[in-house]
Amino acid sequence: MDFSKLGTSRRSIAIAAALVGMVSLAIGAHAALNKRALDDAAKAVATEQADAVAIGPSRIALVIGNGHYPDADAPMTQSINDARALSAALRHDGFDVDVVEDATYDDMSRAVERLKSRVRPDSVVMLFFGGYGIQAGRESFMIPVDATIWKEADVRREGISVESVLDAIKENGAAAKLVVLDASRRNPYERRFRSFSHGLAAIAAPDNALILSSATPGKVAEDSNGQNSMLISELLNHLNAQRDGKQSGAEAVFNQTRVAVSRASDGEQVPSVSSSLLEDVRFGNTENANAGS
Repeated sequence: MDFSKLGTSRRSIAIAAALVGMVSLAIGAHAALNKRALDDAAKAVATEQADAVAIGPSRIALVIGNGHYPDADAPMTQSINDARALSAALRHDGFDVDVVEDATYDDMSRAVERLKSRVRPDSVVMLFFGGYGIQAGRESFMIPVDATIWKEADVRREGISVESVLDAIKENGAAAKLVVLDASRRNPYERRFRSFSHGLAAIAAPDNALILSSATPGKVAEDSNGQNSMLISELLNHLNAQRDGKQSGAEAVFNQTRVAVSRASDGEQVPSVSSSLLEDVRFGNTENANAGS
């Protein structure tokens, strides 16, 4: 027997065993790291879910106030004032508000995209538009300040329809949708292709939505002399009443606003309310709103 070869074989076996041991340790360490990573990820998800429960449903709002239209005889200061006042009230009630003033088409498009990106399945989403609105093809269009409109076809190209925004919010899974439109005004565009202003079209509320418009479909509302429009003045009054302990839901607030505007104008301006809410939405901060549900 060649003992030198036997020694070599023993050394080879020892080296191989050592290598196997090192590989085993490496595999064990890798598995441990993977397990730790999975555990950390699970903890992060659990923490995120716990935070979401603690915070409650998200409340987000897009508020647009357009007042300086180059084609108008004079600026509409009420639209800007309304946007600012309503933004402050909504923030007090726990809404995360994105406010845009004198928005161009691009400004409004980007704002809608920002709104869509923030929608969660539990979100309560509110849209406010104050400015000029025009109906075309049974849709209601919000008109940007840079719109160039000479015929009805221009309305679809230059404006952004309320219905399209509602559809986008719905597709992103919002739990409830609130809309306030103060745009049923005589505008400088329709006279170019119509004999009179047609106001806004009737907006069919999609699933779980509530819509308040400053006038009944097909009608226009004259601007008042106050700092805020009549619609927003009355809406703010009824939102403030929520903070004084008179708790009621959004549908009641919108209907109370409709009645108050009609009375204040002696029936000259009658807002419209359309609802498909499955569960009412309460104003007030998130804690109070949830407690009152």
